[in-house]
Amino acid sequence: MATYQLNFNQDFTSLSVLSPAGLRLYSIAGQDKVEEIFAKDNTEQIRIVERLFNSSLVVLVTAQKPNCLKMLHFKKKQDICNCFYPSEILCVRMNRQRLIVCLAESIHIHDIRDMKILHSIENIAPNEQGLCALSLNSHLAFPVCQTSGELRIFNASKLRTGMTIKAHDTPLSALAFSPSGSLLATASERGTVIRVFCVKNGQRVQEFRRGVSCVRIASLVFSASGDFLCASSNTETVHVFKIDARAVESVELKAIAEVAAKSDKAAKESASVPPVAEEVNSAPAPVASWGGMFSKAVSSLLLPSHVSEVLSQDRSFATVQLAQAGLKHICALTRVQKELRLLIACEDGFLYVHEFNAEKGGACKLLSVHDLRGALEDVIELQLSESVVRSQIKSTNATAQPSLTMLKSCAASVLIENPDPMPDNSYASILRGDQADAMSDSAKFRKLCDAIDTPTKLYDERQFPPVAIAAKD
Repeated sequence: MATYQLNFNQDFTSLSVLSPAGLRLYSIAGQDKVEEIFAKDNTEQIRIVERLFNSSLVVLVTAQKPNCLKMLHFKKKQDICNCFYPSEILCVRMNRQRLIVCLAESIHIHDIRDMKILHSIENIAPNEQGLCALSLNSHLAFPVCQTSGELRIFNASKLRTGMTIKAHDTPLSALAFSPSGSLLATASERGTVIRVFCVKNGQRVQEFRRGVSCVRIASLVFSASGDFLCASSNTETVHVFKIDARAVESVELKAIAEVAAKSDKAAKESASVPPVAEEVNSAPAPVASWGGMFSKAVSSLLLPSHVSEVLSQDRSFATVQLAQAGLKHICALTRVQKELRLLIACEDGFLYVHEFNAEKGGACKLLSVHDLRGALEDVIELQLSESVVRSQIKSTNATAQPSLTMLKSCAASVLIENPDPMPDNSYASILRGDQADAMSDSAKFRKLCDAIDTPTKLYDERQFPPVAIAAKD
């Protein structure tokens, strides 16, 4: 049986289906409306596909050139640029500001609007699985140890190293940020326990018990609202856990209290002075501390019962029984036509849409099934330009090519190749006398912006960034 590699985009409005025969992109417009919007033959053995939200930007990594990242504008059938890395690309993550490329021993951070490399994280612990997660507000999480479940959070927006969290005793197998970026879910290679941490202070918020048998977590994802966490494995059960808002608030309040207590202690130490001789017998009046008062107030709220409730291993809130175990399933919990639905994409090439009750939970009812194994017809076909084929020859003599730009960061280097440009016959181009030797940086910037930007949708909760409507005077 042929297996399919399926992957949702960041807001679960699109699904990519990759098979040995070809690549297809689907738009999920409704429970019974899953439409094919793009397809191409898989002659280059594509193995990684990522689409940026519902934009026209798609990135590909092929088995023929595993160290090359290809950026495409699939609606205009144009190649934007190709990026070459020192070793094989294992994972690609994107949001509206950043593009992350994960290699076995390094991570490269790009500005997605011009693909300039902003920072490279070098000499990390060998990450053969390419495990990493990127939040919508550009928090990056990745493992830092091969023998334990220790991870690091890096601020990819401000390019600052954050805290280190020891999430599990065994190596990590899954990472996922909540839509707001305030929570991080983790799972180890055992797959029996799933933990949720607060990104601000690294404290554990909740711990969920998936089961007692060791499994491989295939999918770990928050719902679009951030209220639920969905996990699938190689068993026949998909688990949905409910995030306790009170537990999140308690952990954040406790962290604020600890910071206030530390600042109050530092203020007392800086304000203390040696006593003068005539003031030895005088009793100083007690000074009220806002930090201490706030710490006591919060501590009084955190009773032992509440602490045990926060750290207890909660069971699943809802479940789905799959027809067959052993297959890889990718999950998404989002609103489809304003109704909360649990989407499960299976490697057998089918998309299953389940009903989800946010109030009662329980077993989720199957509503519809979509066959995504159709033939490539009546869709946009993309043929990569000859420059992509010639790039293999060019890469051997990259330094002599004017269309290649080398960006060095630490010990690694990234080559960004611009494909052959389309001739510009505009009046301004004729006056300038432009030559079509290579795409200029400004042209590449315009192509990227054109592929990334999407028409704004009013009153669409899934639109990112949200649209602010100004009130009339």
